[in-house]
Amino acid sequence: MEKRELTCIGCPLGCPLVVTMENGAVLSVTGNTCPRGDAYARKEVTAPSRVVTTTVPVRGGVLAAVSVKTAGEIPKEKIFDCVRALKTVTVEAPVVIGQVVLADAAGTGVNVVATKAVAAL
Repeated sequence: MEKRELTCIGCPLGCPLVVTMENGAVLSVTGNTCPRGDAYARKEVTAPSRVVTTTVPVRGGVLAAVSVKTAGEIPKEKIFDCVRALKTVTVEAPVVIGQVVLADAAGTGVNVVATKAVAAL
């Protein structure tokens, strides 16, 4: 039997969680004060994922860069592949919020989208 200790990020309380596992299956989650803690812990130990946020350069815009994020969570092990792919991206102004700047980031099926509008010069 394996026990993993986590700090919940499901809400602002930051509950200390203990996940008990056997053969890769979650047997119990303790320490959570809300249902989100249980869901977070189970997902974190079996299939951790994150939303990636960063910036990419803008050519011909009133700003030199635009903030971007993945449109959803991607597997944690794909984060560095996603960031490496974004290092090759430059977008042309104008940029609109929600514009796809990288489709299918790192083969995850999740797009990277602009989170800010950037007008052209």
